[in-house]
Amino acid sequence: MFESSLNILKKIEQEGYSAYIVGGYVRDYLLKRSSNDVDIATNATPKQIKEIFPDSFLPNEAYGSITVIYNKIRFEITTFRKELTYLNNRKPIEIEYINSLIDDLKRRDFTINTLCMNKDGVIIDPLDGINDIKNHIIKTVSNSVESFTDDSLRILRAIRFYTVLDFDIEEETKNAILKTKKYLYNISYERKKDELNKIFTNENAKKGIDLILELGLDNELEIYNLKDIKLSNDLIGVWSSLNVCNKYPFTKTEKDLIKKINMVKELDNLDPEVLYKYGPYVNKVAGTNKGIDNAKIINKYNTLPIKSRSDILISGDEIMHLFNKKPGKYINDVYIDLENNILKGKIKNDNSDIVNYIKCKYLGEENETEELT
Repeated sequence: MFESSLNILKKIEQEGYSAYIVGGYVRDYLLKRSSNDVDIATNATPKQIKEIFPDSFLPNEAYGSITVIYNKIRFEITTFRKELTYLNNRKPIEIEYINSLIDDLKRRDFTINTLCMNKDGVIIDPLDGINDIKNHIIKTVSNSVESFTDDSLRILRAIRFYTVLDFDIEEETKNAILKTKKYLYNISYERKKDELNKIFTNENAKKGIDLILELGLDNELEIYNLKDIKLSNDLIGVWSSLNVCNKYPFTKTEKDLIKKINMVKELDNLDPEVLYKYGPYVNKVAGTNKGIDNAKIINKYNTLPIKSRSDILISGDEIMHLFNKKPGKYINDVYIDLENNILKGKIKNDNSDIVNYIKCKYLGEENETEELT
């Protein structure tokens, strides 16, 4: 990726423009952290970049960005610009292309994200970002209150960098968060959830959550029990432990899983019937939130005589034949009965035992097998 990035810069400069790798990739390069996202800034306009890279596409031309796929790697290339007007404390709706790298850097969020790298791999640091990286300090490039007012997602980005990089937030910047946190209400729930996901799944998550609570951001984020969060590597498990505004975006599958996890947390996650009904994943997540070792749950699940109804060794056709009846609700009732009794160990999952059980219980015939104890 590194060499491909430098080659992109060289191709742009060969056409008479200037170009630099900017932001998080350079920061992480200095911190010796892996990074998969490369952002490039240039004085070439999107249309000029498209002339250099004909296969590029313009997902967001209004904001001066163009996407280039080079050596199967995705690069975002953005024209130097000023952001003149913001909508709802987030979106720049009026921009101006400029020819100054430094002025472009001044519109960015934090000094640690203003480092640049040229085509020769030399790092350029016009806003003293390296010093803040060395001191593990997060501070805004411009006036903090104005910066967070223009784009209040920067508040959550500050918390994320504080968490993921294990840095501190400059006191003035932290005070500005308190003054502008009300604007978090204007940020889309999808963007808030994206940032929170990165905080919640980081090994340093507790640090970030403690700061959110200290600054009282849980109110603006509409998370009503953040102090009760149950951290794990499973995001659905984490969100299932939270009481959040219903505007946060979850897929139908995610909502169903969260609902089941919250139902199962009140049950015994080692009980065969609970394991059978809700499956290993839901029970593992609920168990993790209660401090139950996942290995115990998996081992118990693996001992179940049946994992699903299809494992029961009698078909619906056989049941109809035994009853000498057409299909009906009775078949489902019989299966429910069989599931319960097989899981309790009262019937073996064996076709002849099941047939004898049905004959005895439902058809008044004498059981030919000895009842299990």
